[in-house]
Amino acid sequence: MTQPSLSELYDPAAVEDYRRQARDFLAKAREYLAADDLHQASEKVWGAAAWMAKAVALSQGWEYNQHAQFGVIVQNASEILSDDRLRLFRAVAYELHQNFYTRKRFLNASAIELGLDNVSELLDTLEPLAQPGSGNSPA
Repeated sequence: MTQPSLSELYDPAAVEDYRRQARDFLAKAREYLAADDLHQASEKVWGAAAWMAKAVALSQGWEYNQHAQFGVIVQNASEILSDDRLRLFRAVAYELHQNFYTRKRFLNASAIELGLDNVSELLDTLEPLAQPGSGNSPA
């Protein structure tokens, strides 16, 4: 049996689902932050970043099946878009993910809110790469 080409694996409905879920996670993060649930707020922000990266990966034909590949996706997007801010946003998303494993007394709501805003920019910047026909290669 021959393997399907990456173009055959592209599923616009899946890409849209990842994009929508990323936005839903970001909205939930704001709710958790307002409720002072800093662990859940942080993790939802991370989820938003990861799911938008999945949408981009699927749309671009890039592999993304583990968290370690998140950085590769954002790096590729940074090169395609010539936007070095994405590297900062990548680090912010990873840091927020680490908050889930940090005692609440060491978490800072203002820092999480700033991270949420950065990841919101990340989603806005990545989203065009998750559109049909946006296939590119990193520079």
